[in-house]
Order: sequence, then structure tokens, then C-alpha cells
Amino acid sequence: MFKTFSYIVRRLLIMIPMMFAISIICFIVVKLEPGSYISQYMDNPRVSVETVIQLKKTLGLDKPAVVQYFMWLKEVLKGDFGYSFAYQIPVSKLIWDRTGWTLVVSLFSMLFTWVIAIPLGIYSALHQYEVGDYIATVLGYVGLSIPDFFFAVLLMYLMLQAGNTSIGGLFSQQFIGAPWSMAKFINMLQHIWLPTVVIGTSGIAGLMRVMRNNMLDVLNSPMIVSLRAAGLGEKSITWKHAVKNAINPMITIAGMSLPALFSGTIIVSIILNIPTMGPFFYNALLNHDEYLVMAFLLMLGLLLQIGNLIADILLAAVDPRIRYS
Repeated sequence: MFKTFSYIVRRLLIMIPMMFAISIICFIVVKLEPGSYISQYMDNPRVSVETVIQLKKTLGLDKPAVVQYFMWLKEVLKGDFGYSFAYQIPVSKLIWDRTGWTLVVSLFSMLFTWVIAIPLGIYSALHQYEVGDYIATVLGYVGLSIPDFFFAVLLMYLMLQAGNTSIGGLFSQQFIGAPWSMAKFINMLQHIWLPTVVIGTSGIAGLMRVMRNNMLDVLNSPMIVSLRAAGLGEKSITWKHAVKNAINPMITIAGMSLPALFSGTIIVSIILNIPTMGPFFYNALLNHDEYLVMAFLLMLGLLLQIGNLIADILLAAVDPRIRYS
């Protein structure tokens, strides 16, 4: 128990310089983007040069990049991620408002992917080169090859053809802004399945192939051969030993996929009108809303580190051979 606690504390301390390095990279990436928020005013003949100069001074964009970075970092350490140029409100409030729905859609999609991919991968490995294995592989690759945006448009078209007129968003018109109730919750479930299926389908093939390959490696390992020679039942070998060992790399993948779930919903969320971070980030890039972009990138870096930490802890819990060191 003490080793676990010590390991977590060490990893948390390592995250501090890592986040500092990530913040520098985020700032450089944003500054490398051509133009700035002021560019739109400079190209506008109705805005005077004096107004543009005053605006740059007000936003702090007239200072050298290094000074801007340390000014931003100083405020971040206080919990203030800056001010959105485009929305005219604090960045932290903007992100907080969208994080909830991003988490909900991401977790639903992740659950959908894993519930289908893991059993399918196990089945394919146990029935290698049989008809079921080929069908699962083909279905997986079809899901992988269809672009998210095309799949979203295709499902929306099919829904319309089926007579459904409330497509897109997370609620029907009458429930938007209404207080939570059982009817509103059911209405959300009737809408959220669409982004869940669209986002989750693309990840099924990749996960299924990884699980299938892991299972085949374990099933052909000397450990399994020894268990069979000892007379252990095939069912026990499969579920108590093979699946348990094959699932370990999947935990690492789950940890690393946490930031991808946040950033991977941009196009689908725009098409389906889902209030997640994706469209928000896209608009911030178009508007050169640099504090908002930097805060979003910083959040993705933090999620990646948290995901890796959770994966390491789960790996040690699942496999006693892995020790904290």
C-alpha cells in the first residue's frame, strides 16, 4: 500500500515539469499559426489604425512572445486561463461549460467501442481462420474505413428516411433549457446513441485486432501449452489465464485514448450539433482565440498524463508481476 502511494506521489511530481514543457510547446504551436486575433481588424477599413494599436495593447499582444508566455503562465498557476477574445468571457468558464457533455459523449463512445471490440477480438482469436473470424474482421475494417463525417451524414439520412424529424443535438426542441426530468433523460438517450455509434464505430476495428493478436500470442505461449499438458480445462485456460494476460496491453491503450476521445469528436460534433469541446476548439482556431486554444491543448496534455497514470495503476492491480518501482 505504501509503495502504491509513493509511486502515485512520484508520478504526480513528475507531471509538474512535464506540464511545464507541454505549456511551452502549446504556446509555440499557437504562436506559429499565421495571423492573430487582431488580423481581422487590420483588414477591416472601418477600424482605424489607432484602434488596432489600442486593442493590441489592451490584449497584451504588443509585448514580446516570451513576456506574453510568462504572463499567461503566471495567471495559469493562479487558476486563470486567460480571457477569450472572441467570446469576451473567461476561458475557464467556457471550458467548464463544455467539459460535462464532452465527458458524457466520450464515455458513451468508449463504452460502446470496448463492449463490442473486446468480445469480438476474443471470439476471432478462439475461432482463427473460421467463417466467424473472417466476418468479424471484414465488419471491423468496414467500420474503420468509413470516415466519421460520412457515417454521421449517412445515419442522419437513414433516420430522416425512417420518418425521424428530430435529428442532431442532444435534446428535442421542447427539452432544451428545461429542468432535468425523467422525460428529458429519456429524450437525451434517444439522441445520444447517434454520436455514440458514429464515434465509437471507428475504434472497434483497431481494438478488435489488438485484442485478437494479444489472445493469439498468449494462446500459443509456453504457459498455455503447459496448462493444457497439465490437463486443465480449455474453458478455464481461456478465461482465467489467456484473457487475463491478453487484456493487459488494452489497459495501456485505454489510458492513452483519454485525450483522443476529447479531441476526436470535432467533425462529428459539428455535423451532429453536439455541444462538446470539439466545435469549440475548431472555432477558437479559426478566430485565433489563442488563450482558449492554449487552455484546450494544455487540458489534452494533462488528460494524457492522467490516463497513463491510471493505466499504470490498473496494470499493477490486474497483473501482480508488475511492481511499482
